Amino acid sequence: MKPAKFDYHDPTSVDEALGLMAQFGDQARPLAGGQSLVPLMNFRLIRPAHLIDLNGVNELSYLRADDAALRIGATTRQRELERSPEVAKRWPLLRDAAAFIGHIQIRNRGTVGGSLAHAFPSAELPVAMVALDASMVLGAKKTRRSVRAEDFFLSYMTTALQPDELLLEIAVTPLPGNAGWSYQEVSRRHGDFALAGAAAVLALDANGFIHHARLTLTGTTPIRVRKVEESLLGERPSEALFGDAARRATENLEQDSDIHASAEYRRGACAALARRALMQAAQRAAESVKGTLR
Repeated sequence: MKPAKFDYHDPTSVDEALGLMAQFGDQARPLAGGQSLVPLMNFRLIRPAHLIDLNGVNELSYLRADDAALRIGATTRQRELERSPEVAKRWPLLRDAAAFIGHIQIRNRGTVGGSLAHAFPSAELPVAMVALDASMVLGAKKTRRSVRAEDFFLSYMTTALQPDELLLEIAVTPLPGNAGWSYQEVSRRHGDFALAGAAAVLALDANGFIHHARLTLTGTTPIRVRKVEESLLGERPSEALFGDAARRATENLEQDSDIHASAEYRRGACAALARRALMQAAQRAAESVKGTLR
């Protein structure tokens, strides 16, 4: 298949790109890595009248870290996130999640912002960003606004982006002290879309009790399990604690059935992965506490 006819635009600045988005609105689609958009166009599942190529907008491609946050330009390649020493040191959950995305060839072209804006169910980066309390910077021709990752994903492949807006930047605050992390997923084959996934962040105090907890599961949108996070606070990590937490996190968990897996299977897989993610995050947090006390 070939895409339907469209007009191609090649802006070289953010202002020019936003001007085109304002001009064409919902008739336009931005092109970043194209790993999701181009196949959809080839199958004519979407038919934009205007394609706005962001690859010439160099100011959207960067990784900048300071004491306050990691700032990721929307067209930064996923492979850069995976290979960055600074990300590996201070935001390792992002590195681990990025490594599950497709194959190296996909990550070499796919962009961080493209994956988030596409919002495909079970995609790795949306789940990780929600677990890390990231914020999305959205821009239009005359406005800028910040949206929490938890509020950015609205429904199946639907986000808070308006027709005239672009995702410009993602800001991720550092992990708390003595924190551990884990990203877990299961797929039919390596590189396939995940059938289920879980991201966890746990931080321990000097006495080994949990004082920070985040658990996010895959679904139509990333599912942050707040009731379980709150129940973990003040508890000492144990296999029994995390097994019970995983069970409660997936009770009546909304999941879809398709040709790859049933909702029941996905729910069970999420439970197993949540327990595994919490255990690994706690082990890493405990190692951090030991290192701090030496």
